[in-house]
Amino acid sequence: MYEIVASGGIVMVFLLVLMALAMMIVGERFWSLRDKEIIPGDLAQQVIDWSKKKNLDQNHIDQLANNSPLGYLMATALNKREEDRETIVESVEDAGRHISHQLEKPLHWLSAIGEVSPLLGLLGTVIGMMKVFANIMEFGVGDANQLAGGISQALTTTAAGLIVAIPTVLFYRYFKNKISDQTIVMEQQVMSLIDSLSQKS
Repeated sequence: MYEIVASGGIVMVFLLVLMALAMMIVGERFWSLRDKEIIPGDLAQQVIDWSKKKNLDQNHIDQLANNSPLGYLMATALNKREEDRETIVESVEDAGRHISHQLEKPLHWLSAIGEVSPLLGLLGTVIGMMKVFANIMEFGVGDANQLAGGISQALTTTAAGLIVAIPTVLFYRYFKNKISDQTIVMEQQVMSLIDSLSQKS
């Protein structure tokens, strides 16, 4: 394994760093984007029942806002409960954009790693081929050992760049779709709360 890494030169070091960073982001997103963290199962119905009892104090609403992204959206709606429906919906939409941005923020790094890794692999390929041609100029084409180092670096970094990029891009798309699905569920549940508030008024 060490020989493979060493054959890739300095470019391989950067690729390994990017791979480690991508693994950290993927692990963190798997943990943070669990449904029970984003959309607690019974929270929506609890809040709707709570709002119907008209027992809405600000401390509970503030606690709800810190409960989860869904709780934050519902707290936003409750804070505007005295306003008309259109105003409530606009406030929730603004809050939803903020929540989506926060959920997707780490994915920007994942996307960048997926884009940069193949380019680093290509850079390693270019450096390796430059070594090959430099050795050809110095030793000719008869000494295969002199050419092997450059060819090895060219092939190794290309493969490493793709090995880092392919799963990174796949995980990026997976998390983007997961956030989109969770956002739709949150919108549906918050709209149920808004409907309940509108009926009360």
